[in-house]
Amino acid sequence: MFKKHPRYMLQTYGGETLKKISEPVCVFDRELGDLARFMIKATHALNGIGLAAVQIGVHKRLIVLDIPQSSMGNPPTPGELQLLPQMPLALVNPRIVEFGGAVTACDEGCLSVPEIYAEVMRPQLIKVQAQDLNGNELEFECGGLLARCIQHEVDHLDGLTFIDRLTPEVRSSVDRELKDLDRRGKKFNYQRNIKI
Repeated sequence: MFKKHPRYMLQTYGGETLKKISEPVCVFDRELGDLARFMIKATHALNGIGLAAVQIGVHKRLIVLDIPQSSMGNPPTPGELQLLPQMPLALVNPRIVEFGGAVTACDEGCLSVPEIYAEVMRPQLIKVQAQDLNGNELEFECGGLLARCIQHEVDHLDGLTFIDRLTPEVRSSVDRELKDLDRRGKKFNYQRNIKI
């Protein structure tokens, strides 16, 4: 008898699923690897560069990234040099243990907040502790798009979207679009199919 794989759906802004805090991963098994591989395929299918497990309705502290090497800073940080050549990549139980550098603004979007982009302020540099899919410990410092993407995805694990990081002025500039997105999302229980 073949094991039936769950049908994952992309969770969208407005639903309660994205607001829940994800649980730490304690078991590093084939199921976790399968989940990460699905998430990477979903990220590609949705034309994204990162995805947190909560975005497909799984409350585990798992994120996947596929960030282009062309985004490497000048000069690149140690984390960029280490990780960008390894993309796509899964990080388990990622924690940002230190923030550094200037706080800068950059437009962000999100697969769970489709077609809405807004300026988000984030620190340029971070130090991260995480595990790989086998449970091995990782620690690295990074900047650039890699740092921004990790901050964005770790927010998801804590029940936040980039919308929660907007200043009141920026939030008001996308308020109408968010209301439209919420209204559309309600019709489909805040879920979208992922075509892989």
